[in-house]
Amino acid sequence: MVKLNKIYTRTGDDGSTGLVDGSRLSKHDLRVRAYGDVDETNSVIGLVRLHLENRQLDDMLSRIQNDLFDLGADLATPLPATGEADSEYALRMVAEQTTRLEAELDRLNGDLEPLNSFVLPGGHPPAAYLHQARTVCRRAERVCVALAAEQDINIHALSYLNRLSDFLFVASRWCNDQGAADVKWVPGANR
Repeated sequence: MVKLNKIYTRTGDDGSTGLVDGSRLSKHDLRVRAYGDVDETNSVIGLVRLHLENRQLDDMLSRIQNDLFDLGADLATPLPATGEADSEYALRMVAEQTTRLEAELDRLNGDLEPLNSFVLPGGHPPAAYLHQARTVCRRAERVCVALAAEQDINIHALSYLNRLSDFLFVASRWCNDQGAADVKWVPGANR
């Protein structure tokens, strides 16, 4: 499906980039920002995985990283006009990817006590990186929502990002000794 012989093409030197359908956009376009933020989320998850010792969570994050490439491909392929068929090369997110993510989130959340305060980013290294991934994911979601306000995008892309940020939050707590090492917010503590 993908074959990269030459990494640079010089076609982006003018500040544009090519989409899967061959069209070109400015690198500051919302669509490009959306899949760029998805790519950044994926990169932070890669950092998380460097610090993990738990195989179960590592396997979950590996699946998520693959899903995020699917999501980037989806966002880099504009939906066809109404009534037109999708390209044979279009890779679209599907509901089952979000459903799987929900099941894995529920599995991790089952090991956690309910929260009695907001959680500050921190704790063990993988938990801190998961919080960073969560915030980047939320940015990707905001940009995708802005894009969806201007153009049609796959609804499964939005639901996946929304659920992913929830998963990353729960996974961060799970990495903090099932919440025991969470850093809790103490309102007004420094007044």
